[in-house]
Amino acid sequence: MDEVKVNIFSIVGQEDCTLPEDGDKVYKTIQKILNENKKASLSFLHVNKLTTAFLNNAIGKLYGEFDENKIKESLSVQDLSDSGKVRLKRVTTNAKNYFKNPEQIRASIQEILGEDDGE
Repeated sequence: MDEVKVNIFSIVGQEDCTLPEDGDKVYKTIQKILNENKKASLSFLHVNKLTTAFLNNAIGKLYGEFDENKIKESLSVQDLSDSGKVRLKRVTTNAKNYFKNPEQIRASIQEILGEDDGE
């Protein structure tokens, strides 16, 4: 399987990876690579700031489209700080749980927030 190096800094254009919209750009790149049955090697070199909002859109959304095993086999990460690794782990765990049963998660969130269905 061919491997494609994905430079996060180059896609985002700055060292701060904080915006969900920038995460969407990375997601589209990874999505294309995985759809072509290639491996994506993500480099976070020169990235100094990283948020879960960015990671949710860049990587978490992949779990809604691809099987967890495909992601494990096809995605690798380099040059990520220790705090970035912690954030990525949190995002992937939450994404896996969410996409297993999104309706239950949404209902729980609505219950916690005290929202109803407009009754």
